[in-house]
Amino acid sequence: MDLIKKLESLAVRFEEVKALVSDAALVKDQKKYKEVMREHQHLSDLMELYGEYKRVLKGIEDDTRLITEEDDHDMKELAREELNEYEAQKPVLEEKLKFLLIPPDPLDEKNIILEIRSAAGGDEASLFVRDLWEMYIHLADRKGWKTETMEAQETEVGGFNKIVTSISGKFVYGTLRWESGVHRVQRVPATEAQGRLQTSTATVAVLPEAEETEIDIKPEDVRVDVMRAGGPGGQCVNTTDSAVRLTHIPTGIVVIQQDEKSQIKNKAKAWRVLRARLFDLEESKKQAERADTRKSMVGSGARSEKIRTYNFPQDRVTDHRINLTLHNLPSIMMGNMDELLDALNVYAKEEQLKDASELDHS
Repeated sequence: MDLIKKLESLAVRFEEVKALVSDAALVKDQKKYKEVMREHQHLSDLMELYGEYKRVLKGIEDDTRLITEEDDHDMKELAREELNEYEAQKPVLEEKLKFLLIPPDPLDEKNIILEIRSAAGGDEASLFVRDLWEMYIHLADRKGWKTETMEAQETEVGGFNKIVTSISGKFVYGTLRWESGVHRVQRVPATEAQGRLQTSTATVAVLPEAEETEIDIKPEDVRVDVMRAGGPGGQCVNTTDSAVRLTHIPTGIVVIQQDEKSQIKNKAKAWRVLRARLFDLEESKKQAERADTRKSMVGSGARSEKIRTYNFPQDRVTDHRINLTLHNLPSIMMGNMDELLDALNVYAKEEQLKDASELDHS
């Protein structure tokens, strides 16, 4: 059986990885250490489940033999009952094992830079940006993640034209990686006297945050400009040259940071955002190169792709990529997104399994 063969080969690899983990010299290479520890955790979980699977297979074998060879009627009946239980467990465990066979993506453990921008819809779109941002902040609070606002362009009606937030914690990118794209809202705006339904959109970008060592940015490729910060109300932030603009000349990417009164802090934030954008650009190129041999997992991932609709009058959230509709909109807007996010991740893994199966048979 292919599944058993794969699991047996990974059992051998698990012994090799256990030996690597106990090697004191490994800690000296932090990058290698993280990779090995990630593989060790993955294989450890897999082997635990494989042990349970082997116990079920052995139970099926033993009970089948008992039913065939045993003369005692009561013993046969007990064996049949137990066999039914084992046979019900077997396909469930096989499904879990297939999912767990997919190695974890190293990016899944990364922190993120979350960028939300208003698109079509004017003031209503900016209010929707605030709603989306608050939804993700509520989710982060529930999961114990840390959030920091990097940039906020507030509008006169209390929304945001753009808001950039860093989110750090356990499995942040792995949880939110499929949120990038166009989010659409359908509702009657508070400013609409006629009570007419309006459709507005906002774009969400989830960028894995890169370590300085992970992406090489040549100093001569970045132009640094400092200027006075602009913004509504003429706050004190505008009285000094505290705003920083970084321009990455080869790609044309521009990052402006002005939320802090300190030029040093603004520059540090700007570099974090620039690294994340360049890292995301590199990852997008890699995914495009793989597209010839692998189908896209959950939609195209393009920023222009409409991925989800939030319909307030119908209390409905629809994710168009997986055709999932949920009728608990107020709860989702409070950050209770687990059902939605889990469904996206399961779908992505199912697509990976299909791709792997097609490659095996090609």
